[in-house]
Amino acid sequence: MPDSRTPDAPTAEAAAEAAVTAEATAIAEAAATAPDRRPVTADDLDLAVDLAVTTLRAALDSPDWDAKAGTLDWSCWETVEHLSDDLFFYAAQIGPATTPLNGPVPFRWEEERPGGPANLIRADRAAGPAGLLQVLQASAAMLSALVRTKPPTVRAFHVYGVSDPEGFAAMGLVEVLVHLHDLAQGLALDWTPPAGLCRAVLDRLWPDTPGGTDPWATLLWATGRGELPGRARLTAWRWDGRPRD
Repeated sequence: MPDSRTPDAPTAEAAAEAAVTAEATAIAEAAATAPDRRPVTADDLDLAVDLAVTTLRAALDSPDWDAKAGTLDWSCWETVEHLSDDLFFYAAQIGPATTPLNGPVPFRWEEERPGGPANLIRADRAAGPAGLLQVLQASAAMLSALVRTKPPTVRAFHVYGVSDPEGFAAMGLVEVLVHLHDLAQGLALDWTPPAGLCRAVLDRLWPDTPGGTDPWATLLWATGRGELPGRARLTAWRWDGRPRD
């Protein structure tokens, strides 16, 4: 039995990263050749979270977790907590046997400081960034599980339109993609998600965005984080979560 610690033997982490890369390539190629809109799936969300966590693990020893995340007024730590909270919140909306249609499930959110994110989900600081990423993975897993198991006929409240399980998967996906952009700026990381994921979420939540443009650049523009040729930078934005079909 070969020693897995030798340079010639791939580590479990390297093998996992290779599998994620292969899956990302497959999704991107499928999206590039698909003639019609494809639904956003729990697999898309799983892939985005895997890529995000792999990216953030490169900053586990960074001193910048309390630095601002891009143009946000939140720290990088707070932004991951907010992202985790969003994913949990989306799962909670489609979770009950009788889903809410006139308002969200009434959890109580609190700010830890003025101007910080109002969250239900927090990570134990003593667990460090590694523990923070576990919180993110746990929240994402809850949303993925519910998207996989809930019938597509389920409807639940969101302020941007009563939506279905696919819509909540898409909302979770866009949260991961764009907040990793914010985090990458704060932690000096590289982050360019697969074009197929970006295209899928644009088609689901922003069906009227320009065609023929780079999907990642278009998603950044649609969320007020970038510019497109001939288009003014957005200072206010929202998606449309209503079912497409």
